[in-house]
Amino acid sequence: MRFYKKHKKLIKTLFLFGLVVSIFGLSLILLWISTFKIPTLESFAERKVTQSTKIYDRTGEVLLYDVFKDIKRTVVPFEEISINIKNATIATEDTEFYNHLGVRPVAFLRAAITNLITFNPYGQGGSTITQQVVKNSVLTQEKTISRKLKEWVLAVRLEQVLSKDQILGIYLNETPYGGSVYGIEEASQYFLGKKAKDLNIAEAAYLAALPQAPTYYSPYGNHLESLENRKNFVLSRMLQEGFIDQNTYEKALVEKIEFAPQSNQGIKAPHFVIYVRELLTQKYGEDLIENGGLSVTTTLDWDLQQVAEEIVKKGALENKQKFDAENASLLAIDPKTGEILVMVGSRDYFDDQIDGNFNIALASRQPGSSFKPFAYAEAFTKGYTPETVLFDLKTQFSSTCPPNNLTSEGSCYSPTNYTGTFRGPITMREALAQSVNVPAIKTLYLAGLEDTLNFAKDLGIETLTDPGRYGLTLVIGGGEVRLLDMVSAYGVFANEGIRNENTAILEVKDKNGNILEKHESVGKRILDQNVALQISDILSDNAARTPVFGAQSSLYFPNQDVAVKTGTTNDYRDGWVIGYTPNLVAGAWAGNNDNHSMKNLSASAIVAPLWHEFMNKALATRPVESFPNPETFENTLVELKPTLRSVWLGGISHLIDTTTGKLASPDTPTDVLGEITTGGVHSILHWVDKNNPRGPIPTNPEQDPQYLLWEYPVQKWVATQNISLLDENDVPTDISDSHSTDKKPKVSVSIPKNIRGSSSITITPSIQSFFSIKKVEYYLNSIYLGDSVQKPFSITFVPNNIDNISSKNTLRVVVYDSVQNKTESSSSFNVNL
Repeated sequence: MRFYKKHKKLIKTLFLFGLVVSIFGLSLILLWISTFKIPTLESFAERKVTQSTKIYDRTGEVLLYDVFKDIKRTVVPFEEISINIKNATIATEDTEFYNHLGVRPVAFLRAAITNLITFNPYGQGGSTITQQVVKNSVLTQEKTISRKLKEWVLAVRLEQVLSKDQILGIYLNETPYGGSVYGIEEASQYFLGKKAKDLNIAEAAYLAALPQAPTYYSPYGNHLESLENRKNFVLSRMLQEGFIDQNTYEKALVEKIEFAPQSNQGIKAPHFVIYVRELLTQKYGEDLIENGGLSVTTTLDWDLQQVAEEIVKKGALENKQKFDAENASLLAIDPKTGEILVMVGSRDYFDDQIDGNFNIALASRQPGSSFKPFAYAEAFTKGYTPETVLFDLKTQFSSTCPPNNLTSEGSCYSPTNYTGTFRGPITMREALAQSVNVPAIKTLYLAGLEDTLNFAKDLGIETLTDPGRYGLTLVIGGGEVRLLDMVSAYGVFANEGIRNENTAILEVKDKNGNILEKHESVGKRILDQNVALQISDILSDNAARTPVFGAQSSLYFPNQDVAVKTGTTNDYRDGWVIGYTPNLVAGAWAGNNDNHSMKNLSASAIVAPLWHEFMNKALATRPVESFPNPETFENTLVELKPTLRSVWLGGISHLIDTTTGKLASPDTPTDVLGEITTGGVHSILHWVDKNNPRGPIPTNPEQDPQYLLWEYPVQKWVATQNISLLDENDVPTDISDSHSTDKKPKVSVSIPKNIRGSSSITITPSIQSFFSIKKVEYYLNSIYLGDSVQKPFSITFVPNNIDNISSKNTLRVVVYDSVQNKTESSSSFNVNL
């Protein structure tokens, strides 16, 4: 109080100054607001959507789609618009439309907070219908505070010059419903084939669902379930706002609406274009796509796309007649970049009889055996090898069922192979190449279900989120995957273990030519190079798959390395083929959109022919590349257990010196090592700890929950085979001493230090040997010169006649005795050339 009295005059002065500044500032704001252009009815006839977003192929020359070419808009009087769409729009967009003065700031803030909390950009909208009319008609789409303020002011002023019905009529006649379709009359005709005045409640709810995200909710896209949920939301809002009663609501919920066939709007590669547009919308929003005038260069190879579309349509129509498989899809990528080159989502995008607009390449379907390479790759990563032996025998895999219950009834699981036969011992190479089910299930168990799923996720397969539902059926198609993800995953094998994220967009420019994004491939290694090469080696091994597919199948390309895997679901609803070279991966699917079964034939019969035809034509346009050979172990006898290198007659190895028949010693050369295996015939779980296959033989293999289940059919099979087995009594006890140091031959060679180039030189080595000499080899400057197999093991040559002779030279002599002991000696000499 004392301070106030002391400074009373100063405080009053400051207060008056602040008041004057506030009044002046407010006056400036009001003056600025007074300059805002008042919208008129003529303003709404002149739309601002004048710069179309254009989508091109990878060359930037072929226009695939002009988003707003041939804009379709039909204006109808307010009275000729169904009350149902009016009510649905108000209930969804602006429940207080007939009560507010143009803006609802509280609703705007509430919607923003709700959408932020729920992470749902398509959740609640905060703008009134009046604001949306202003925004769509006379304002730019920039997201600034000044633009929002203008929107609010103009919305209030618009309410002063137009009636509510006029504003709602403008909204319904002008709002975008997707692509080039504007206004409720055009939307009604385009989507439903009827006039706006004839829309019933369910139809109105569908159309009212579209404006918030026309691309995402399109009836012709791949988000039909989301559209259905959005329609149901509209109906629930109409019920809450009293526009319909409970009985009407329940009827509308279940009413089936038939959408009109989509017309061809000059669009090329429509499935791909719709996919690209969805990607763009997710990243930039509907406003920029509709009004921004973007120029989008995609990854699509238009020439290959046309080839693929023709092949898929022809193949699907043939399959319809032969196999009751009326649809097909094909997708191709470049594994070195991840770029999508081809995307054919159905035999015909505009064929409504098969829901042709639905993109099968993006749909979740069961992959059948095409999933198997992922389990084998994970197994190889853990230390198993392509030559690992598994037993292909009828086996019970459920630990809740006894080993002798070879059925799949109840909780039991005992699958069969496609051929209905069982092969006995088989290597992982043969099992994968021939797509044999029982060994694949065993491989998945050895690799680990969870680890295999994690590996599949690393490959880019995101749809397998419920491990408990799949179990060991995963490896023969127990989950659901997308063709796009599968083709991208196989690209990791093609690219020697390096993954490039799949992409459909190379570059996006704004209307001024500024680059908004530009794709750069950034590969990430997610698989050991040698494991990737092992998978490619198996899948391109025509000899290994011949017993099932034949030597001249549609999977075989005589002049090029092509790795390929088929997949057929147990119910014959899906047929897959995915194949690749180092620079191209292509996958094809055949089946029916309504999920009914095809004829009981494998994918190699149904979908492989059209895939083969595409690959033939596509590979002709690309450089020929071969897969490098995978690395092999230098001495598999020493480094690997018998069961990991195709040996199944016993799992305990005894190394033999084949020159003496005795046990090998540390001095025994690897090229004379032999082997005796003992221990009997058992499943692989008898010889390996599944988590450490290269480690010691388990002391208590019965502890593995699958051991008795796998062991039972093996022992049953052995009892029928009349197999002659070796035991410990057949193993020699003496150790071979034939290769000790004192028993290796000794050699020396004498040669003059200086020789004329034209002279004939004869070399005779001096040899001392415990065993008889078998051969002497000669190398001049490391190049093979010749050999001698008879005493005195001499060689004669004229230096000038030798291509690699020089003034200074080295002669190396290598001596082999009868038990493959080897020794060598070198001598240098000069030549006068």
